[in-house]
Formats: sequence, C-alpha cells, structure tokens
Amino acid sequence: MPTLVLSHAASLNHDTGSGHPERPDRIRAIEQVLSHESFQSLYRLQAPGGDHQAILRVHPQEYVDAIEKAAPAEGLIRVDPDTIMSPGTIDAIMHAVGGTVLAVNAVMHGNVDNAFVAIRPPGHHAERATPMGFCFFNTAAIAVRQAQAVHKAERVAIMDFDVHHGNGTQDIFWSDRNVLYCSTHQMPLFPGTGARDERGEFDNIVNAPLSSGADGAAFREAVETVILPRIDAFRPDLIVISAGFDAHRLDPLANINLVEADFAWITARLLDIADKHCKGRVVSLLEGGYDLEGLARSVAAHVLTLMGHMPR
Repeated sequence: MPTLVLSHAASLNHDTGSGHPERPDRIRAIEQVLSHESFQSLYRLQAPGGDHQAILRVHPQEYVDAIEKAAPAEGLIRVDPDTIMSPGTIDAIMHAVGGTVLAVNAVMHGNVDNAFVAIRPPGHHAERATPMGFCFFNTAAIAVRQAQAVHKAERVAIMDFDVHHGNGTQDIFWSDRNVLYCSTHQMPLFPGTGARDERGEFDNIVNAPLSSGADGAAFREAVETVILPRIDAFRPDLIVISAGFDAHRLDPLANINLVEADFAWITARLLDIADKHCKGRVVSLLEGGYDLEGLARSVAAHVLTLMGHMPR
C-alpha cells in the first residue's frame, strides 16, 4: 500500500509577516521537493476542513472560541510575541486539523501504510488553552484523540524530534497512562521544558534533551538508548510523529547538527517498531524546520523512508 501525503493551499494563506521564520515558503519548498519523480508513487490528497469535534477532544470550547474570535478581518495580530494570525489563519488551521484526522482514519483503516501531513501552522507547543510558539491547536494531540475515540486505539506513542520541546503535547498527556510521549530536543532552548526528570504521572513522558552543538551520533545514541526501548516496550497501536526538521545543521533557530540521513534513520527505526507492534501504522505531522534547503532535503529523506525506498 502507498504512503499518503496530505496538503492544502490554505497553508499558504496563513500570513505571519515579513521576516517570520514560520512562513508560507516552507510549504512551497516541501511541495517542490515532493514533485520530483522519486515521489510519483505517493498517494496525494487535499486535506479537508476540520470539524470542531476533533478539536474539542483536546481543547476546551472557550479556548476554541477565543482563537476564532481573535482572527483579524485584515492585517496581522499577535496572540503571543511569536504567534501571529492573519485573515487566512483560521482556514489554514482547520485544514491542518482536517488533514490530521483524515491521515489517522486512513492509516487506522488500513487504506495506506503510513501518512505525512504537510501542513502549517505547526501544533506541538499549543497547550490545552494556550497558543504559543507559532502553534494554535495541537495536531499531534488531535491525532491521538482521534485514534482513541474513533478507532479504539488502546496505546498511542508520540515521537517528537523537533529541536524545540513539545511542551503542549507533554502538558496534554501528562496524566494519560495510555499515551507515551517521547522527545529529543535542544536544551536549554525555547520553551524551557523537557528535562529528563519530567516523566509524567504514569512515567509516560520520556525526554532525551541534547546539548547545543550535538551531532547525529549524539542524537542517535539518545534515541537508541533512551527512547526506542520505551516505545518498543509500550507496544503501541499507532505511532504519531511530530516531525520537526529544525534540528538540521542549517536551521537558524537552534544549534543541533543533524543531516538528512539522521531523519531517515529515526524514521526507519520507528517504522521497524510500528511493523512489529501495529501493522506499520504511522502518522507523521509537520512541525518545525525553518531553513528552506534543510527542510526540503530532510522532508525528502523522511518521506522516502516512509515509502520504503531507503535502507532500514
């Protein structure tokens, strides 16, 4: 079965203003690299609009209402120092939610092997009722709750390899024994969370912070020794990836020195665990990645690995 890629032009209409790193060109760079002939066998769909039921499994109604009411009719507004809304933001958010839900449904029904959702804005910094770090609604959490509520998944593992810790995802699942949240990230760095001793109410949080300047060898050691054994022992029914590519050596917002091969490697290792425990079910969601060259090359490596075109 093929790998599904979901995207939507609404992602281009979320305007963050001149000079903002989380910009529409990120999606254009991904679209360009995935147009190469190597990706012709991908199953591609437009992300539908999302429904509020999926969002409300994660975020309270009052918060959803506040985000929607904050959207400007013209110009730009800031909901926090880094997080900007434009007239196209709500539409982009809803297609991000819709693409996430469709990816989970397709993977859980066995219609595709795995899925990559190439959307923006990202989601993993969004807490239950707080937007931050370019994020409004937590798409990784929405994916997990969709799998639990609709597909009766008993255990879902999240692997977050964005260079910034997914404080929102950790916050949402802190007390959920049926969700394992694992993260590699630079520390210290925004948002300031993600220490090793942050372990969750049921020891269901696994943080493996990396020091500034860490390279692929340090990253692979942390994943191999700290994270993969926990995911394997958890025996997930689904693996959700918060696929941030800002740990690439070219990225301007951090100081980790990964290359494309490192993203291919972790993708392959997660696929191995998924093959072992959950019929290969993996849903990958775009998070960060702000150098366009590094982002495009890393996404290409990630998606080729999902397609099974790289050594595992």
